[in-house]
Amino acid sequence: MSKLENYLQSKRERNEKVVSIYLTAGYPDSEATLPLLRSLVKGGADLIELGVPFSDPLADGPTIQEASQKALDGGITLEKTLALLIEFRKESDVPVILMGYANPFHRYGWEKITSDAADAGAAGFIIPDLPPEESKDIDSLAKENNLDLIYLVSPNTPASRVEQIRQKSRGFIYAVSLTGVTGARKELPVETLDFLKRLREQTDKPVLIGFGISNGETAKTMAEQGDGVIIGSAVINTIRESKSIDEACENVEAFVRSIREAI
Repeated sequence: MSKLENYLQSKRERNEKVVSIYLTAGYPDSEATLPLLRSLVKGGADLIELGVPFSDPLADGPTIQEASQKALDGGITLEKTLALLIEFRKESDVPVILMGYANPFHRYGWEKITSDAADAGAAGFIIPDLPPEESKDIDSLAKENNLDLIYLVSPNTPASRVEQIRQKSRGFIYAVSLTGVTGARKELPVETLDFLKRLREQTDKPVLIGFGISNGETAKTMAEQGDGVIIGSAVINTIRESKSIDEACENVEAFVRSIREAI
C-alpha cells in the first residue's frame, strides 16, 4: 500500500471521514496560495488537491474555470505550482495531490513531472482527461516515484469499467456524485445515493465523493456513503466573495471547519 492508502486506511479504521479540499494554485494570485493552504489545514482538511491551472478544464464548471484563468493571467505555471508545494511541505505533512489536465503534464514531460512532483512532496495525481486505457506508461512512472494515480468514476460508468478502474486506482477512487461539471449545488439527485451504494458494493478501496458538495448537510449525507468528501467550487466561491486575502483565509478556514464538524 502507498503512503496515501495507508493514511486513508487508518482514517477508515478509526471511523474518521476524510475532508479533501481543492484549491487552484495561483488564485486569486500566487502570493495567496500558501496562506490559503495554511487555512485549509487550520480548518481541518485531511487532504488537499492543488489544482494546476489549464486554459481548457473540461471537467470543471464556471467557478473553477474562472479561477484557473485568473491564475494563468497572473503568471502561474506548473513550475511555480511545484515551488509552492515545496514551500508548503516545509511546514505541513497533510497529503497533497496535484489535480490537473494531461496537456500541461505532457508538455512538461511525464518522466520529469513524476520525478519533480515526488521531490516536491506530492502524494499523487488526479488527471480527469487521462483514461485508464492510455495511462500504462504514466502509471508505471508514477509507481516508480511512489505516487498514486487516482481515477474518477461517475453515475454512468459501466460496472466493467468500474472494475478496471478499481484495479488501476491507487490511493482512492474519486466518485463523481453526478453527471456534469464541477460546481456547488444546493441539492444532489436521489440517483446519486443509488450510484454510491453500487460503487461501495464493487470495491473495498477508499472512496471520496466530489462534485456539487457545498454545505455541511450535503457533505454529511455524502460522507456516510463513502470514506469522505471532496469540495472545490464552494471554497473558490468563498475566496472570490472575500474582500481581501486575510478575509479569504479566515472565511476559508471557517468553511472547512464547518464541513469538518458536520461530518
